[in-house]
Amino acid sequence: MELAGKTALITGSGTVGGLGHATAKVLAAAGADLVITGTDPERGTQVVDDLRAVGAGSVGRVRFVAADLADPAAVQQLGEDAGAVDILINNASVMTFGPTIEQDLASHDAAFAVNVRAPFLLTALLAPRMAVNGGGSIVNVSSTAAGLGMPGMAVYGATKAALESLTRTWAAEFAPLDVRVNAVAPGPMRTSKVVAAMGPDLGGMGLTTALKRTSDPAEVAQVIAFLASDRASYVTGAIVAADGGRTAI
Repeated sequence: MELAGKTALITGSGTVGGLGHATAKVLAAAGADLVITGTDPERGTQVVDDLRAVGAGSVGRVRFVAADLADPAAVQQLGEDAGAVDILINNASVMTFGPTIEQDLASHDAAFAVNVRAPFLLTALLAPRMAVNGGGSIVNVSSTAAGLGMPGMAVYGATKAALESLTRTWAAEFAPLDVRVNAVAPGPMRTSKVVAAMGPDLGGMGLTTALKRTSDPAEVAQVIAFLASDRASYVTGAIVAADGGRTAI
């Protein structure tokens, strides 16, 4: 129970089968109290119920807070509602697909609002509070799209590249406050949303990796949990690839 007595806020965790849900299971099993977030209270309740059903979180240790991260005021309110947290997982993300010449401004702006602005606002609000409580850990969820040229993913890749840049800057800024900041860059992953959109084999994307397969969200969640924990006490400013070797070949 290495995270006992710590509270973790996980954005984008309000849907069963997503990376946020998988991360919540791992952190709760390690003893952390959880603040789950998403836009749909009904789906959020399903996540909370699932965590309690499998014994990952006991009553009172897991709660859901509805928040639309595209709205700056809602992001600020989420930070207030979450209270003092020791771990922040910036996982919420909007995925946009399509050629650059067909990209509409609304979806472009929505992606940057959720993928970049929301983590920026939450980190600025919560990192100083972590410092007051003795320090903390922030883990940003990036993507292999941040460093690979993938047709149709110009906007999404740009948001994740921005998040990786912020990760390095925040690591430097917040190190004196004993707040570590790292990022995890998953490769093709079988989340419920991606499987629904692309099918169970994710359009063959697993074959582009060295391991020749896609990942289960739980595999990436373990990497996130490691960076969030004191086992990674000397790790900050790192971008950790959890991509089956996709960026190595």
